[in-house]
This record gives sequence, C-alpha cells and structure tokens, in this order.
Amino acid sequence: MTNSPTILVFDSGLGGLTVLREVVAARSDAHFVYVADDAFFPYGHHSEDEIIARVVPLMGELIGTHDPDLVVIACNTASTLVLSHLRAAYSVPFVGTVPAIKPACAQSRTRRVSVLGTKGTVKREYTKALIRDFAQGCEVTLVGSPELASLAEAALGGASVSDNDILAELAPCFVGDAEDAGARTDTVVLACTHYPLLLDRMKKLAPWPVDWIDPAPAIARRVSDLLGARSGDIAQAGAEMIFTSNRVHGLSATLTPFFGGRALA
Repeated sequence: MTNSPTILVFDSGLGGLTVLREVVAARSDAHFVYVADDAFFPYGHHSEDEIIARVVPLMGELIGTHDPDLVVIACNTASTLVLSHLRAAYSVPFVGTVPAIKPACAQSRTRRVSVLGTKGTVKREYTKALIRDFAQGCEVTLVGSPELASLAEAALGGASVSDNDILAELAPCFVGDAEDAGARTDTVVLACTHYPLLLDRMKKLAPWPVDWIDPAPAIARRVSDLLGARSGDIAQAGAEMIFTSNRVHGLSATLTPFFGGRALA
C-alpha cells in the first residue's frame, strides 16, 4: 500500500488552521501534522532577529521528528521573515503565506485596497515590495492590527470577544466616502491567517460590504501541485496537533472540523 504524504503545517498559534482546512480539503490523502508555536506566541511581540533565531532551528527539529514531504508556513509574519532562511537550510519543499496584494489589486473596482495584518507584517519591506510590484495603480492602505490575532485565538478557545474590540481593529481598513460606493475601499486583504477565524463577525461589523481576500485556497492549490498526483484516500492518513509549550490542547471538538473531521492524535 502506498504511504500517505506527510504535510507539516506550522503557525505561531491557531490561525494556520484556516490554511490547514483548505489543504485538508485539497489533499485528503495526506497525513497532517499541525504545529502551533504557542510558546512564542504572538510573533508580533518579538523582533525580526528573534523570530528567525527561533523558527529556523525549531523547524529543523520538526523535520527531523516528522520527516514531512512538504511544509506549509501558515503564518504571514514567519513567511515574510524566515522562508528564505528555511529554504537555504533544508531540502524539504516549503509553501509560505504572504499578503495577497496582487490578486486583490487586480480585482478591485474602486482601486482602493486595504491590507489588514499584524504590525510586523505591514511594516515589513517584503510587504512594501509587493505593493510596489503589484498595486497596479491602486491606493493601498496598510493597517497594522495590534490585537486581532489574539482576539481570534481567544474566540476559538471559547472566550467572549466583544464586537467593539473587533471593530476597533477593523475600522481603519475602511477608507473613503461611505455613501459613495465608487470612492471607498472595496477589497480587504487578510494578511494574517488568524483573521479568517473571525470573518463571519467581521462581515457583519463592516461599515459597508467589501471583498475579503483569504490566501488559503491558493495555498492549498500550490501544495497539491507540488505533491503531484493523489494516491487516493488512504486508511493510515491521520492528523496530529502539537503545541510547542507541550500543553494539552483540550479543543478536539473545536479543532476536528479544521482537520476534515479526523480524530487528533
């Protein structure tokens, strides 16, 4: 019997589950290892050098333990900082997560796009280079959210998160005349994988309707392309959930939908 490919999905916390969900749907034949680096969460509270020094050797340990066929860095902060270092250090294929500025600007009708990310992601040169290369004449507003990732993590864990707290993080994305649909933001890039966890609430709280760009489906397509032909749904394909703090997650009922209903090891 053909072995299932192993896909390791890495994030600072639980936001990468939004990417995992799409990858599982695309590659139900794979075995999944999800690693949340909660011992270092949130990455936005650390310097660039600290994140690089943390993630590169940690990834080496994870590759040595789990022998993945492919690694998904399901974190914008880590991808914009560490991806080049990881590719230089390890031979396993890596798929990163970067702000979807190119497709957002290509589809915007009003030519007003906002990028909602962590403070680190929006200030990074990598993000600014994407705007220079792909804005296509759009006015791009960078919004660095200090708390939205933590709010999403808290909400997934069952904590109460107020509408006012979410709206305070969201409001700067909405630029222009609220009464003139042709002169206001019409597209928001979700440049942190945590944010789609709150997407239903964000849609309800938005001052006006916009298109929300989540990169997860494109990431799943890229993963599937790199892995090649599916080997079929294989009995031993399963799922593991690992926290770097070694805490017991206690979230199985909440997490299993992201793993396509698989029981977590």
